[in-house]
Amino acid sequence: MQLHPFPKTVIETKTTTVQSKQLDLSQPHIMGILNVTPDSFSDGGKFNSVDNALAHCEQMLQQGATIIDIGGESTRPNASPVTEDEECSRVVSVVEAIRQQFGEELWLSIDTSSPKVIEQAVQAGADIWNDVRALTRTGAPQMAAKLDIPVVLMHMRGEPTTMNAKASYQNVLQEVIAELEQRIDCAVQAGVKLSNIIIDPGFGFAKNYDHHKTLLNQLSELHQLQLPILFGISRKRFLGEVLNRTDLPAFSEHQATDRDGVGMAAALLAFQQGASIVRTHNVGLTMQGLALWQQLNS
Repeated sequence: MQLHPFPKTVIETKTTTVQSKQLDLSQPHIMGILNVTPDSFSDGGKFNSVDNALAHCEQMLQQGATIIDIGGESTRPNASPVTEDEECSRVVSVVEAIRQQFGEELWLSIDTSSPKVIEQAVQAGADIWNDVRALTRTGAPQMAAKLDIPVVLMHMRGEPTTMNAKASYQNVLQEVIAELEQRIDCAVQAGVKLSNIIIDPGFGFAKNYDHHKTLLNQLSELHQLQLPILFGISRKRFLGEVLNRTDLPAFSEHQATDRDGVGMAAALLAFQQGASIVRTHNVGLTMQGLALWQQLNS
């Protein structure tokens, strides 16, 4: 794999503005994951009270996160669907509490596919729409245009209940790029500003071990879309498969949290290939890798 310095020229003009704030994506950012769900695969139930969510948010900010991504619906394989009202009840109160405690400068992202949820979350103070379904739900492109906020379009096929059966590609890299391009076109046609779009190749969604290897090796090819890249692989099955394939007894029955070391290594490879944002459960460890890389290249 060819590694190269952070390609500022690719994303330097993709600074995103919301009201008086600017998110400068010519510099790498760490997005800390805050799951306010009872059933997320690695931390379900740990942060679904407002007090616990605030404490975890503060910890991630102290460790270097510049964006907090709040999720009220688990999108792990075969996760149970959540009603919009339930998702709103999980997310909105946390957004309000974080805004009150940490002020307006912090960037808050909402991991949802629901136009209703994102609208209520933005009214409560959220800044970014992180949509694993890439605005495919009814009314989603129009809501993104109306809200005029940054939106992350992630590549996925099907739904969490069906995506594993759709992990079939002739050329995974080119097909992911082509399918992302279709979602970008749909969003722009609905009135979403191109300068508000961030892309995510969707690690862990409708892809197998070999697909993940290809995408991680060639992540920089996504720059042909000329949009900032979000990279999210934290604690996902591929990292577990990497550990299992070492054939070392210490990793034979590992937990999801045991994948954080290899996840940090993958994040470093993503930063080296020009990813603007890395989404992670373990902000501190990811920051350590980023700090080393930045200091070696300063």
